[in-house]
Amino acid sequence: MGSHATWDIFCTVVDNYGDIGVCWRLARQLAAEHGLTVRLWADDLPSFHRICPEADPRLPIQTLRSVEIRQWSEANLSVVPADVVIEAFACDMPETYLATMATSGRKHAWVNLEYLSAETWIDSHHGLPSPHPRLPLIKYFFFPGFSEDSGGLLAETGLAGRRLRFQAQPALREAFWRSLDMPAPGAEELRISLFCYADNAAQALFSFWSEGTMPVLCVVPEGVAAAQISEFFRRPYSGAGNHFGKKNLIVRVLPFLEQDAYDRLLWACDFNFVRGEDSFLRAQWAARPMVWQIYPQREEAHRPKLRAFLSRYCADLAPAAAADLDAFTDSWNRGGAVRPDWDGLWRHRPVLDQHAREWANTLMKKEDLATKLVNFCNNKLQ
Repeated sequence: MGSHATWDIFCTVVDNYGDIGVCWRLARQLAAEHGLTVRLWADDLPSFHRICPEADPRLPIQTLRSVEIRQWSEANLSVVPADVVIEAFACDMPETYLATMATSGRKHAWVNLEYLSAETWIDSHHGLPSPHPRLPLIKYFFFPGFSEDSGGLLAETGLAGRRLRFQAQPALREAFWRSLDMPAPGAEELRISLFCYADNAAQALFSFWSEGTMPVLCVVPEGVAAAQISEFFRRPYSGAGNHFGKKNLIVRVLPFLEQDAYDRLLWACDFNFVRGEDSFLRAQWAARPMVWQIYPQREEAHRPKLRAFLSRYCADLAPAAAADLDAFTDSWNRGGAVRPDWDGLWRHRPVLDQHAREWANTLMKKEDLATKLVNFCNNKLQ
Protein backbone atom coordinates (compact mmCIF):
# COMPACT_ATOMS: atom_id res chain seq x y z
CA MET A 1 0.00 0.00 0.00
CA GLY A 2 2.87 2.34 0.77
CA SER A 3 2.05 6.02 0.45
CA HIS A 4 -1.63 5.24 -0.36
CA ALA A 5 -2.24 3.89 3.15
CA THR A 6 -4.51 5.86 5.47
CA TRP A 7 -3.49 6.50 9.07
CA ASP A 8 -5.42 7.15 12.28
CA ILE A 9 -3.51 8.39 15.35
CA PHE A 10 -5.38 8.29 18.67
CA CYS A 11 -4.13 10.40 21.58
CA THR A 12 -5.42 11.01 25.08
CA VAL A 13 -3.91 14.09 26.72
CA VAL A 14 -2.24 13.01 29.96
CA ASP A 15 0.60 15.46 30.52
CA ASN A 16 -1.19 18.54 29.12
CA TYR A 17 1.11 19.05 26.13
CA GLY A 18 3.73 16.28 25.83
CA ASP A 19 1.50 13.50 24.48
CA ILE A 20 -0.41 15.63 22.01
CA GLY A 21 2.82 17.46 21.12
CA VAL A 22 4.49 14.24 20.01
CA CYS A 23 1.40 13.07 18.11
CA TRP A 24 0.99 16.40 16.31
CA ARG A 25 4.64 16.43 15.23
CA LEU A 26 4.33 12.85 14.00
CA ALA A 27 1.07 13.50 12.13
CA ARG A 28 2.53 16.56 10.41
CA GLN A 29 5.65 14.68 9.36
CA LEU A 30 3.71 11.69 8.03
CA ALA A 31 1.56 13.98 5.90
CA ALA A 32 4.29 16.35 4.74
CA GLU A 33 7.19 13.98 4.15
CA HIS A 34 5.52 10.65 3.41
CA GLY A 35 2.42 11.89 1.59
CA LEU A 36 0.07 9.97 3.88
CA THR A 37 -3.59 10.62 4.61
CA VAL A 38 -3.62 11.17 8.38
CA ARG A 39 -6.37 11.69 10.94
CA LEU A 40 -5.35 12.78 14.42
CA TRP A 41 -7.89 11.99 17.16
CA ALA A 42 -7.48 13.98 20.39
CA ASP A 43 -9.66 14.03 23.52
CA ASP A 44 -8.53 17.50 24.67
CA LEU A 45 -8.63 20.08 21.89
CA PRO A 46 -8.07 23.07 24.25
CA SER A 47 -4.64 21.63 25.17
CA PHE A 48 -3.96 21.03 21.49
CA HIS A 49 -4.87 24.66 20.80
CA ARG A 50 -2.10 25.80 23.18
CA ILE A 51 0.62 24.23 21.00
CA CYS A 52 -1.23 24.83 17.72
CA PRO A 53 -3.05 28.18 17.97
CA GLU A 54 -4.71 27.85 14.55
CA ALA A 55 -6.70 24.86 15.87
CA ASP A 56 -10.27 25.72 16.86
CA PRO A 57 -11.09 23.72 20.01
CA ARG A 58 -14.83 24.07 19.26
CA LEU A 59 -14.70 22.25 15.93
CA PRO A 60 -15.22 18.47 16.03
CA ILE A 61 -13.51 18.08 12.63
CA GLN A 62 -10.97 20.38 10.98
CA THR A 63 -7.95 20.11 8.68
CA LEU A 64 -4.64 21.76 9.54
CA ARG A 65 -1.38 21.37 7.64
CA SER A 66 -2.82 18.50 5.60
CA VAL A 67 -3.84 16.58 8.76
CA GLU A 68 -7.48 16.00 9.67
CA ILE A 69 -7.98 16.78 13.35
CA ARG A 70 -10.93 15.03 15.02
CA GLN A 71 -12.39 15.40 18.47
CA TRP A 72 -12.22 11.92 19.98
CA SER A 73 -15.89 11.34 20.79
CA GLU A 74 -18.48 8.68 20.08
CA ALA A 75 -20.29 11.03 17.71
CA ASN A 76 -17.19 11.20 15.51
CA LEU A 77 -16.31 7.50 15.43
CA SER A 78 -18.63 6.36 12.63
CA VAL A 79 -15.78 6.16 10.13
CA VAL A 80 -14.03 3.57 7.99
CA PRO A 81 -11.00 2.49 10.05
CA ALA A 82 -7.64 3.47 8.60
CA ASP A 83 -5.11 1.00 7.22
CA VAL A 84 -2.68 2.00 9.96
CA VAL A 85 -3.98 2.64 13.46
CA ILE A 86 -1.64 4.23 15.99
CA GLU A 87 -2.59 3.92 19.65
CA ALA A 88 -0.36 6.56 21.20
CA PHE A 89 1.07 5.85 24.64
CA ALA A 90 -1.22 2.92 25.47
CA CYS A 91 -4.43 4.93 25.28
CA ASP A 92 -7.46 2.62 25.21
CA MET A 93 -8.85 2.35 21.71
CA PRO A 94 -12.62 2.90 21.28
CA GLU A 95 -14.39 -0.47 21.34
CA THR A 96 -16.70 0.51 18.48
CA TYR A 97 -13.71 1.40 16.31
CA LEU A 98 -11.94 -1.88 17.13
CA ALA A 99 -15.04 -3.90 16.35
CA THR A 100 -15.37 -2.19 12.96
CA MET A 101 -11.68 -2.75 12.27
CA ALA A 102 -12.01 -6.45 13.10
CA THR A 103 -14.83 -6.94 10.57
CA SER A 104 -13.52 -4.67 7.80
CA GLY A 105 -12.21 -7.55 5.69
CA ARG A 106 -8.92 -5.67 5.21
CA LYS A 107 -5.47 -5.88 6.69
CA HIS A 108 -4.66 -3.30 9.36
CA ALA A 109 -1.40 -2.37 11.03
CA TRP A 110 -2.29 -1.66 14.66
CA VAL A 111 0.57 -0.15 16.65
CA ASN A 112 0.96 0.97 20.24
CA LEU A 113 3.43 3.87 20.04
CA GLU A 114 5.19 3.77 23.40
CA TYR A 115 6.93 6.54 25.33
CA LEU A 116 10.53 7.34 24.43
CA SER A 117 13.00 5.47 26.60
CA ALA A 118 16.77 5.00 26.81
CA GLU A 119 16.39 1.70 28.68
CA THR A 120 18.15 -1.24 27.02
CA TRP A 121 15.25 -3.68 27.46
CA ILE A 122 13.11 -1.88 24.90
CA ASP A 123 15.28 -3.20 22.04
CA SER A 124 14.14 -6.77 22.63
CA HIS A 125 10.49 -5.71 23.02
CA HIS A 126 10.36 -3.38 20.02
CA GLY A 127 8.05 -4.73 17.32
CA LEU A 128 6.61 -7.58 19.40
CA PRO A 129 3.01 -8.67 18.65
CA SER A 130 0.13 -8.73 21.13
CA PRO A 131 -2.98 -10.59 19.86
CA HIS A 132 -6.31 -9.16 20.99
CA PRO A 133 -7.96 -11.50 23.52
CA ARG A 134 -11.29 -11.58 21.66
CA LEU A 135 -10.98 -10.05 18.21
CA PRO A 136 -8.92 -11.26 15.22
CA LEU A 137 -6.53 -8.34 15.56
CA ILE A 138 -2.84 -8.08 16.46
CA LYS A 139 -1.32 -5.02 18.08
CA TYR A 140 2.44 -4.36 17.77
CA PHE A 141 4.60 -2.48 20.22
CA PHE A 142 6.74 0.30 18.79
CA PHE A 143 9.38 1.71 21.15
CA PRO A 144 11.06 5.04 20.31
CA GLY A 145 14.63 5.00 21.53
CA PHE A 146 18.26 5.94 21.07
CA SER A 147 19.67 2.66 19.76
CA GLU A 148 19.64 1.30 16.21
CA ASP A 149 17.39 -1.60 17.31
CA SER A 150 14.70 0.71 18.71
CA GLY A 151 12.03 2.70 16.88
CA GLY A 152 14.26 5.76 16.60
CA LEU A 153 13.61 9.42 17.40
CA LEU A 154 11.11 11.91 16.01
CA ALA A 155 12.96 14.42 13.81
CA GLU A 156 11.61 16.05 10.68
CA THR A 157 13.76 16.45 7.58
CA GLY A 158 15.78 19.67 7.59
CA LEU A 159 15.53 20.21 11.34
CA ALA A 160 19.30 20.30 11.92
CA GLY A 161 19.82 22.73 9.04
CA ARG A 162 17.18 25.15 10.31
CA ARG A 163 18.65 25.06 13.79
CA LEU A 164 22.20 25.63 12.52
CA ARG A 165 21.15 28.62 10.40
CA PHE A 166 19.28 30.15 13.32
CA GLN A 167 22.17 29.71 15.76
CA ALA A 168 24.74 30.98 13.23
CA GLN A 169 22.93 34.23 12.37
CA PRO A 170 22.65 36.88 15.11
CA ALA A 171 20.01 38.74 13.10
CA LEU A 172 17.65 35.75 13.23
CA ARG A 173 18.10 35.40 16.98
CA GLU A 174 17.62 39.13 17.57
CA ALA A 175 14.42 39.08 15.49
CA PHE A 176 13.17 36.14 17.53
CA TRP A 177 13.78 37.92 20.84
CA ARG A 178 12.07 41.04 19.48
CA SER A 179 9.04 38.92 18.57
CA LEU A 180 8.82 38.09 22.28
CA ASP A 181 9.22 41.79 23.18
CA MET A 182 12.67 41.15 24.63
CA PRO A 183 16.09 42.63 23.80
CA ALA A 184 18.93 40.51 22.49
CA PRO A 185 21.14 39.10 25.26
CA GLY A 186 24.02 41.21 26.55
CA ALA A 187 27.60 40.01 26.10
CA GLU A 188 27.84 38.53 29.60
CA GLU A 189 24.21 37.58 30.04
CA LEU A 190 23.01 34.01 30.39
CA ARG A 191 19.61 33.11 28.88
CA ILE A 192 17.81 30.10 30.34
CA SER A 193 14.44 28.55 29.52
CA LEU A 194 12.60 26.88 32.39
CA PHE A 195 9.83 24.36 31.64
CA CYS A 196 9.14 22.18 34.66
CA TYR A 197 6.48 20.49 36.76
CA ALA A 198 5.06 22.12 39.87
CA ASP A 199 7.18 19.95 42.17
CA ASN A 200 10.68 21.29 41.61
CA ALA A 201 13.59 23.19 43.11
CA ALA A 202 13.06 26.41 41.14
CA GLN A 203 13.48 28.66 44.18
CA ALA A 204 16.93 27.22 44.86
CA LEU A 205 17.93 28.04 41.30
CA PHE A 206 16.52 31.55 41.56
CA SER A 207 18.65 32.04 44.66
CA PHE A 208 21.80 30.84 42.87
CA TRP A 209 21.18 33.05 39.86
CA SER A 210 20.25 36.18 41.78
CA GLU A 211 23.38 35.96 43.93
CA GLY A 212 25.72 34.95 41.10
CA THR A 213 28.23 37.09 39.23
CA MET A 214 26.63 36.60 35.80
CA PRO A 215 23.38 38.34 34.77
CA VAL A 216 20.68 35.72 34.15
CA LEU A 217 17.44 36.13 32.25
CA CYS A 218 15.17 33.16 32.84
CA VAL A 219 12.25 32.68 30.44
CA VAL A 220 9.29 30.72 31.83
CA PRO A 221 6.10 29.70 29.97
CA GLU A 222 2.86 30.99 31.45
CA GLY A 223 1.51 28.79 34.23
CA VAL A 224 4.81 27.06 34.93
CA ALA A 225 6.49 27.50 38.34
CA ALA A 226 3.98 30.25 39.16
CA ALA A 227 3.93 29.58 42.91
CA GLN A 228 7.73 29.41 43.14
CA ILE A 229 8.14 32.66 41.20
CA SER A 230 5.60 34.53 43.33
CA GLU A 231 7.07 33.25 46.59
CA PHE A 232 10.70 33.94 45.69
CA PHE A 233 10.10 37.48 44.46
CA ARG A 234 7.36 38.17 47.05
CA ARG A 235 5.08 39.54 44.36
CA PRO A 236 1.76 38.43 42.89
CA TYR A 237 1.93 36.36 39.72
CA SER A 238 -0.60 37.24 37.05
CA GLY A 239 0.68 35.34 34.03
CA ALA A 240 2.13 36.19 30.63
CA GLY A 241 3.86 39.55 30.43
CA ASN A 242 5.00 39.50 34.06
CA HIS A 243 8.65 40.13 34.74
CA PHE A 244 10.41 39.88 38.07
CA GLY A 245 13.85 41.06 39.13
CA LYS A 246 16.20 40.51 42.02
CA LYS A 247 19.87 41.42 41.95
CA ASN A 248 21.40 39.57 38.98
CA LEU A 249 18.25 37.66 38.03
CA ILE A 250 15.33 38.61 35.80
CA VAL A 251 12.44 36.20 35.21
CA ARG A 252 10.17 36.83 32.22
CA VAL A 253 6.83 35.02 31.87
CA LEU A 254 5.93 34.24 28.26
CA PRO A 255 2.62 33.26 26.75
CA PHE A 256 2.63 29.57 25.92
CA LEU A 257 4.45 29.17 22.59
CA GLU A 258 3.35 27.07 19.64
CA GLN A 259 5.74 24.28 18.71
CA ASP A 260 7.93 25.97 16.09
CA ALA A 261 8.40 29.08 18.26
CA TYR A 262 9.25 26.89 21.26
CA ASP A 263 11.92 25.17 19.15
CA ARG A 264 13.46 28.56 18.42
CA LEU A 265 13.39 29.44 22.11
CA LEU A 266 15.38 26.29 22.88
CA TRP A 267 17.81 27.12 20.07
CA ALA A 268 18.24 30.70 21.32
CA CYS A 269 18.88 29.95 25.00
CA ASP A 270 22.20 28.98 26.57
CA PHE A 271 20.63 26.34 28.79
CA ASN A 272 17.25 24.62 28.81
CA PHE A 273 15.25 23.00 31.59
CA VAL A 274 12.67 20.70 30.03
CA ARG A 275 10.09 18.18 31.16
CA GLY A 276 8.07 15.20 29.97
CA GLU A 277 8.68 13.86 26.47
CA ASP A 278 8.23 16.38 23.67
CA SER A 279 10.32 19.25 25.07
CA PHE A 280 12.85 16.67 26.34
CA LEU A 281 13.65 15.53 22.81
CA ARG A 282 13.42 18.99 21.24
CA ALA A 283 15.99 20.24 23.75
CA GLN A 284 18.37 17.55 22.56
CA TRP A 285 17.87 18.64 18.95
CA ALA A 286 18.60 22.22 20.08
CA ALA A 287 22.23 21.19 20.75
CA ARG A 288 22.33 23.20 23.97
CA PRO A 289 23.11 21.99 27.50
CA MET A 290 19.93 20.77 29.19
CA VAL A 291 18.45 19.15 32.27
CA TRP A 292 15.39 16.94 32.12
CA GLN A 293 12.61 16.69 34.69
CA ILE A 294 10.95 13.37 33.99
CA TYR A 295 7.22 12.91 34.57
CA PRO A 296 7.01 11.63 38.18
CA GLN A 297 5.32 8.28 38.73
CA ARG A 298 4.19 6.37 41.79
CA GLU A 299 6.73 4.37 43.76
CA GLU A 300 9.61 6.05 41.90
CA ALA A 301 8.84 4.04 38.77
CA HIS A 302 10.29 6.84 36.63
CA ARG A 303 13.77 6.74 38.14
CA PRO A 304 15.15 3.76 36.14
CA LYS A 305 14.12 5.57 32.97
CA LEU A 306 15.90 8.73 34.12
CA ARG A 307 19.01 6.77 35.08
CA ALA A 308 19.04 5.01 31.70
CA PHE A 309 19.03 8.32 29.83
CA LEU A 310 21.75 9.82 32.01
CA SER A 311 23.87 6.73 31.47
CA ARG A 312 23.68 7.18 27.70
CA TYR A 313 23.93 10.96 27.66
CA CYS A 314 26.89 11.11 30.04
CA ALA A 315 28.83 8.18 28.58
CA ASP A 316 31.15 10.36 26.47
CA LEU A 317 31.32 13.32 28.85
CA ALA A 318 34.47 14.11 30.81
CA PRO A 319 34.11 12.29 34.18
CA ALA A 320 33.88 15.45 36.31
CA ALA A 321 31.24 17.04 34.07
CA ALA A 322 29.31 13.77 33.88
CA ALA A 323 29.30 13.41 37.67
CA ASP A 324 28.09 16.96 38.24
CA LEU A 325 25.40 16.77 35.55
CA ASP A 326 24.21 13.47 37.00
CA ALA A 327 24.09 14.92 40.53
CA PHE A 328 22.32 18.09 39.40
CA THR A 329 19.70 16.16 37.41
CA ASP A 330 19.08 13.82 40.31
CA SER A 331 18.52 16.67 42.75
CA TRP A 332 16.33 18.57 40.27
CA ASN A 333 14.11 15.50 40.03
CA ARG A 334 13.68 15.20 43.79
CA GLY A 335 11.25 18.08 44.07
CA GLY A 336 13.43 20.44 46.04
CA ALA A 337 14.31 17.89 48.71
CA VAL A 338 17.94 18.27 47.64
CA ARG A 339 19.31 21.68 46.61
CA PRO A 340 20.76 21.45 43.07
CA ASP A 341 24.29 22.85 42.75
CA TRP A 342 24.12 25.23 39.80
CA ASP A 343 27.67 26.57 40.24
CA GLY A 344 29.04 23.04 40.33
CA LEU A 345 27.29 22.26 37.05
CA TRP A 346 27.91 25.49 35.17
CA ARG A 347 31.67 25.46 35.71
CA HIS A 348 31.65 22.79 32.98
CA ARG A 349 29.94 25.05 30.44
CA PRO A 350 32.46 24.64 27.55
CA VAL A 351 32.39 20.86 27.93
CA LEU A 352 28.59 20.77 28.18
CA ASP A 353 28.23 23.02 25.12
CA GLN A 354 30.47 20.83 22.98
CA HIS A 355 28.86 17.63 24.19
CA ALA A 356 25.35 18.90 23.42
CA ARG A 357 26.38 19.63 19.81
CA GLU A 358 28.09 16.28 19.35
CA TRP A 359 25.17 14.40 20.91
CA ALA A 360 22.64 16.04 18.57
CA ASN A 361 24.82 15.47 15.50
CA THR A 362 25.30 11.79 16.34
CA LEU A 363 21.59 11.17 16.91
CA MET A 364 20.60 13.02 13.74
CA LYS A 365 22.60 10.59 11.59
CA LYS A 366 20.28 7.72 12.56
CA GLU A 367 17.06 6.83 10.77
CA ASP A 368 14.18 8.86 12.18
CA LEU A 369 11.10 7.50 13.94
CA ALA A 370 8.55 8.43 11.27
CA THR A 371 10.51 6.66 8.54
CA LYS A 372 10.99 3.57 10.72
CA LEU A 373 7.30 3.57 11.65
CA VAL A 374 6.16 3.87 8.01
CA ASN A 375 8.42 1.00 6.94
CA PHE A 376 7.28 -1.13 9.87
CA CYS A 377 3.60 -0.58 9.15
CA ASN A 378 3.95 -1.06 5.39
CA ASN A 379 5.50 -4.47 6.08
CA LYS A 380 2.49 -5.43 8.24
CA LEU A 381 0.11 -4.42 5.47
CA GLN A 382 1.71 -6.71 2.86
